[in-house]
Amino acid sequence: MNGTNGVSVSKVAQIMDLYNFLPDMDLKKHRIKISDVNRPALQLSGFFEHFEQSRVQIIGNVEYTYLQRLDVEKKEKVLQKFTAYDIPCIIFCRDLQPDEDFLQIATENDVPVLGTKRSTSEFMAELIFCLSEQLAPCISIHGVLVDVYGEGLLIMGESGIGKSEAALELVRRGHRLVTDDVVEIRKINEHTLIGTSPDITRYFIEVRGIGIIDVKALYGVECVKEKQQIDLVIKLEDWKKENEYDRLGLEDEYAEFLGNKVSCHSLPIRPGRNLAVICETAAVNHRQKKMGYNAAQELYRRVQENITKGHDDDD
Repeated sequence: MNGTNGVSVSKVAQIMDLYNFLPDMDLKKHRIKISDVNRPALQLSGFFEHFEQSRVQIIGNVEYTYLQRLDVEKKEKVLQKFTAYDIPCIIFCRDLQPDEDFLQIATENDVPVLGTKRSTSEFMAELIFCLSEQLAPCISIHGVLVDVYGEGLLIMGESGIGKSEAALELVRRGHRLVTDDVVEIRKINEHTLIGTSPDITRYFIEVRGIGIIDVKALYGVECVKEKQQIDLVIKLEDWKKENEYDRLGLEDEYAEFLGNKVSCHSLPIRPGRNLAVICETAAVNHRQKKMGYNAAQELYRRVQENITKGHDDDD
């Protein structure tokens, strides 16, 4: 799954809370395929060389005022040429209202016309961020994503190993569920992965023996979250006596998604281990590492100092 097929104008309108000046037009069939936007100042003056027609076209105060000053014949000619291109949609900012001629020409050329009350610069920045997120490369994986002390904790492991139970206990301890069972991961940039839930399973947890639990309804809206950056991966696995497990944490392990590396810990499961407490501790420890303190390195430093001191005393 990825963003190559684009995102529908209908979905963007819903996310950005835009109003539709042409309610009879089907916005779902119109798709946006790139996150860049364009203010068509030069195009409205008749210059169409290097025109980026695949971008969303933004009409601000400058473009609107210019159009209002054109005589009827010239205005119609420019708008006919402008909307003849395969434009995803045109958005009017600052609560500006397109006139009937504009809407008529847009309808004839099947170009959606939307509006917002927000200022042009602010709206453009928000729209670019929204489109970057929606069009980002995306994969779906099996796992659970929870916000633990602000750290996005992705819990992975074989089916039935206890991921959902750990997430439920974390929710009961005051943390926030993002998604259970299926995690949709989007690569926003080279350093950021955002995890979300499929619409159909949002806020639901499956607990074997009980069934489906609606976390939002059961524990309240403060216990759920729509999306979260993935900061740490916990891989649950059955404990095996013959395996060697990291007891110090001096060497960092990573999991890779869409070319981005994320810190990872493999956690062996044995009866009696409190997974929720361990997950909390892992999240806090990861946060501490980002702030510049590494407990394993500090212990190693102390041991080295003690060894050096011992040699000095022998001398």
